[in-house]
Formats: sequence, structure tokens, C-alpha cells
Amino acid sequence: MDFINKITKTANDTYKYTTEKTSKLAKEVKLKSLISKDKEKVNDVYKKIGELVYQSHIREYENNDILNEVEELCKEIDAYSKEIEYNRMELLKLKDLKQCPNCNYEIGLDFKFCPNCGIKQEEYGEASNNDSNEIKDDKQNNQEN
Repeated sequence: MDFINKITKTANDTYKYTTEKTSKLAKEVKLKSLISKDKEKVNDVYKKIGELVYQSHIREYENNDILNEVEELCKEIDAYSKEIEYNRMELLKLKDLKQCPNCNYEIGLDFKFCPNCGIKQEEYGEASNNDSNEIKDDKQNNQEN
């Protein structure tokens, strides 16, 4: 019976491990997809800005009109950029990584110093929680507007 119990335990452990890995990979793919879509949206807004500027050049629009429209489009880019950054940080968490606040190098959570720039790292959780909460707050504010 002991042999069967060991096999059952090993099978259960393997199943749990596989399920966790699959879930993690699915989340990673989803985040990468969201990032990619937001980058496409940013590029679309860049094109709109370029077309708007060129049209104003051709048609000699009032400068105030184009400035207001460009300002609104820039705010749209800001919102997409914050969403991209939020998803990128979530992706780092999934990979058990953090970003050096000095050089933006991706490093392990347990690193005391950045291997790229040598700056001492804060304990994981101190800075990353604050950054994550700021991004979440911005995200919620953008959705309300």
C-alpha cells in the first residue's frame, strides 16, 4: 500500500505543479497580448497626430484647434502607456523579477544589488507595492474619465 500512496502523492504533486505552470504561462501570454494591443493603439494615435499635423499644414488650421486635438491624443497615449507599464510590471511579478529603479535592469527579487549598475536594491515589496498601487490608481482614474 505504501508504494501506491507514494505514486498517488507523486502524481498529485506533478498535477499541481503542471497546473500552476500552465496557469502562469496563460497569464503571461495574456499580459503580453494586452501589451501588444496597447502598443498598436499607441501607434494608431501617433498616426492620427501625424495626419492631423499634416492636414493643418495643408489647410492652415487655427493653431489653437490643432493644439487642443493633439493634447487630447497625447492624453490617450499617456493612458495606454500607463496600461502598458502596469501589465509589464505584472509580467515581471509572474517571472519573479523586479526592475532596478536606477537603470531599469530586470533582476531577481532576492538581489541586494543590481548586477548592471551596482545600486543597492530596496527589499522587494517596499517600492514595488507603492509603484503598483500608483499605476492601479492611475488606471482606475483613466477608466472613470
